[in-house]
Amino acid sequence: MARQRLGQHFLADAAWREKIARAIGISRHAAGFAAAPPSQTPWLEIGAGHGEMTEQLLATGFPVTAVELDPPLVAGLQRLAEKFPNLTVVPGDILQLDLAKLLAGRRVRVYGNLPYYITSPILHRLFEHAAQIETIHIVIQLEVAQRLAARPGSRDYGYLSVLTHYFSRPEIALQIPRGAFQPPPEVTSALVSLRLPGAGAALGLQDEPRFLDFVKLCFAQKRKTLVNNLRALAGPELVREALASLDLRRDARAEQLSVEQFAALFRRLIPGEER
Repeated sequence: MARQRLGQHFLADAAWREKIARAIGISRHAAGFAAAPPSQTPWLEIGAGHGEMTEQLLATGFPVTAVELDPPLVAGLQRLAEKFPNLTVVPGDILQLDLAKLLAGRRVRVYGNLPYYITSPILHRLFEHAAQIETIHIVIQLEVAQRLAARPGSRDYGYLSVLTHYFSRPEIALQIPRGAFQPPPEVTSALVSLRLPGAGAALGLQDEPRFLDFVKLCFAQKRKTLVNNLRALAGPELVREALASLDLRRDARAEQLSVEQFAALFRRLIPGEER
């Protein structure tokens, strides 16, 4: 039985599980699977549930670490581990677990059917360990997926978009209907694939946390200009001069800037980040 407080919606439809398996490159039924087996990188599964996708991951033959918070579901996964020696079950909350210890120095791929209300905190945790992650494939609310993949100037573009593009190259791989889940969520879902690294790898910023705080400040009030949002950081004329030096409008808003433009503005306004 799904627990509403945990945001549980299990991927009950076998046809959709197969579509996801194909999209993330682990389907045994996909053309060329035997000739070109999937990457040997281990899997970290977040919110394994009843093991709806766990067996698909295990079929690759590579190690799978399945994290699950709900004790009754953990018990079922542990029974599955008796059949599959390449499965390790970790009871707990992905937001509370020691990820460095969990990853144990390995480079991994991540799959997760995430509770919609904690998508952003989970991504933040994963991006803290971006150097050890090859890809992230997550099933989330379509509206949030569109925010992750949004480009500058679009309606959905915001801080979460910049964060995602900084660390990865996002793509909405599938839209998944409500009926694929049990119980059905109230919204359409999507499979989003994030391939690491993202735009940030080429920028060479010295202080990533400070840069992300800077971006968050730029979006503090989305409809206000950068000059207004950055008043607590720098005087209006200094911000206007920095924007002009980057060939940006003096009345530019955060939603218009790319990751690279945010980084360039950050360097002009933050001591110690100049090139």
